[in-house]
Amino acid sequence: MVRVLTVGDVAPDFEGPTSGGQRLRLSELRGGPVVLYFFPKADSAGCTRESIGFAHYYPEFRAQGVAVVGVSVDEPADQQAFAQRCSVPFPLVADAEKEIARSYGVLGVLGLAKRITFLLDRDGRILEVVDSILPRAHVQRARERWLPSRP
Repeated sequence: MVRVLTVGDVAPDFEGPTSGGQRLRLSELRGGPVVLYFFPKADSAGCTRESIGFAHYYPEFRAQGVAVVGVSVDEPADQQAFAQRCSVPFPLVADAEKEIARSYGVLGVLGLAKRITFLLDRDGRILEVVDSILPRAHVQRARERWLPSRP
């Protein structure tokens, strides 16, 4: 089993189908920070809360130049339906072959991605790893890193 990537590692490049029907290559997002979050299963309660949380703050992330990308081992059609139900405005990548999850060391024993978020710098290097079963912790940590404090 591959170890979970850690702070200082360069995030492996990948390409995959998105919920919007396009293909996304992670390296195309270089030049700005990226929230790359892995979630276990589309439509599960925790994954729904996490994705809606990132969607809620997405305009603020974009205003700061931060891209957001979600990845799970779901099929493309499941990702598309999930994105529509949750009004997710950013790409959700379908990793049905589980290659992306394996390359990041987040593929769990049940064949689902673990709930782990990688906060990447403009060069694709991992600044922080959020490893928590609590969906809110991932959104909160990304907000603390990149969104200015509110008065």
